[in-house]
Amino acid sequence: MVKKKHHVKGKVKKEIGPYTFDEYVEVVQSFHGHTAPGLLIGGFMVDLALTNLPEGEFFDAICETRACLPDAIQILTPCTIGNGWLKIFDFGRYALALYEKYTGQGIRVFIDIEKVKKWPEISGWFFKLKSKNEQDFEKLIHEIQEAGSTICSMEQVQIKPMTMKVRHRSGFTICPVCNEAYPVDHGGICRACMGDSPYIGGVKRTDSAFVDSPPLKATPVEHAVGKTILHDMTQIIPNKEKGPAFKKDQIVMAEDICRLQQMGRQAVYTVEDHPDDANWIHEDEAALSFSREMAGEGVIFTEVPREGKADLLADRDGLFVVDEKRLQLFNTIPGVMCASRHAYSVVLKHSKLAGTRAIPLFLPRTEFERAMRILGDGPLFRVLPLRKANVGVLVTGTEVFRGLVEDKFIPIISNKVKKLGCRVVADGIVPDDRKEICDMILRLLEKGADFIVTTAGLSVDPDDVTRLGLMDAGVTDMLYGAPVLPGAMTLLARIGNVPIIGVPACALYFKTTSFDLLVPRLLAGLSITREDLSRMGHGAFCLECKTCTFPKCPFGKF
Repeated sequence: MVKKKHHVKGKVKKEIGPYTFDEYVEVVQSFHGHTAPGLLIGGFMVDLALTNLPEGEFFDAICETRACLPDAIQILTPCTIGNGWLKIFDFGRYALALYEKYTGQGIRVFIDIEKVKKWPEISGWFFKLKSKNEQDFEKLIHEIQEAGSTICSMEQVQIKPMTMKVRHRSGFTICPVCNEAYPVDHGGICRACMGDSPYIGGVKRTDSAFVDSPPLKATPVEHAVGKTILHDMTQIIPNKEKGPAFKKDQIVMAEDICRLQQMGRQAVYTVEDHPDDANWIHEDEAALSFSREMAGEGVIFTEVPREGKADLLADRDGLFVVDEKRLQLFNTIPGVMCASRHAYSVVLKHSKLAGTRAIPLFLPRTEFERAMRILGDGPLFRVLPLRKANVGVLVTGTEVFRGLVEDKFIPIISNKVKKLGCRVVADGIVPDDRKEICDMILRLLEKGADFIVTTAGLSVDPDDVTRLGLMDAGVTDMLYGAPVLPGAMTLLARIGNVPIIGVPACALYFKTTSFDLLVPRLLAGLSITREDLSRMGHGAFCLECKTCTFPKCPFGKF
């Protein structure tokens, strides 16, 4: 925490904190290992921030690069990475901020590009216009000393509350793979064992083409009569049939020998020839354990795996939601897999959602435990019910209000929401007038609408004032614009707990738009953030097929 310094304005300071320039160079050499130009400039930057701090007692620091500048902060202030008073956001910008610990008010200092251009050696170094061999190092250091903080600019900043929040560790647990302690809030396995380790080797991993398996004894089929089959055995008849011809725990009969041989099986694994070993997990046990942990609300799973695989199914109609990050983490574990349909799909009861299994017949317990620790943080899959909303539809447009153009929006929206189990309880057509729009929104609420759809008036034309009317009505959390085609000018907002979606005029032409992608999420009670919208850009480009087959098409598959 930094204590405020006093500053005599109007002077270009040649001192850096408590040091003369030459003294600071010696400190830099001792702390950093060599005389880094960036660290010398950084000293002037820190000093400039210190002498222009706002009122306050204690200050923390933010650095926007990992290169050199953090060391200047650590040399000249008590803020260090270790004590947590220095936070690094590696944006690659040569800038820092000192801010009051409790109010978040601070000063940001940054290299001003226009000011740097006045100093040729600094400019050549900063913009990498010269290689190190071409730089005149002594001249560069001289320019840095002469320029001081004049190559910098300042601005007042307000730090976000979440950035100011002190994050305390919630405790430690033992990683099941490396058997070392790590923060419990990192997940079911430590980050090193999840693949972030910088070391080659170290903790034994099985990231290879083959997962270890126990020594299994293969019994010739002619000697297997009377014995119990160890796993489902699949038979494939091209273009006709695929399924288990022999099931786990089935007894091999004499008449089965010929069929096994026709399937290309000259030997089989049997229960009798495989002693129990706690270090290995059978594929069926693994699949059942995985699916049990993966299934959340509205999801069931097959109690008896088939061919080593367990399926997860919808237990009700609704919106399929996936914890995509943890699904990806699960699939990084060697020897296990889970594949699902796209998240945010509207599904019917009994629809298949996902399938999971172990890849080998027997999974090493270490890999099994790693996978289970990931799943232990909560289910991967949920089916959320869609609320049966009472929808209010607001159509804006002076030409429609005056009867010059027949309204087509209300029947289109009514048909779409009906398919989702909702009903339109009120509608209204108003001219492009912000007061009329505001008043109609309030009337729709009075008539019992708990979900509002506005149409048109969302483009860049001067007559389009729908957004202004919505703001007058008191909407909050407004998001305007989405990376979806068609539907780029979509609007999302709410009044209290009532969601509002603004549908651009493209919905009059295209059968499927952003409306069809976003409304199910809103009906499921999910909040939609700017980050959620940004992720939709990959996959939200409609191919404008002559015959629309949505949702059986790529549109909206992220």
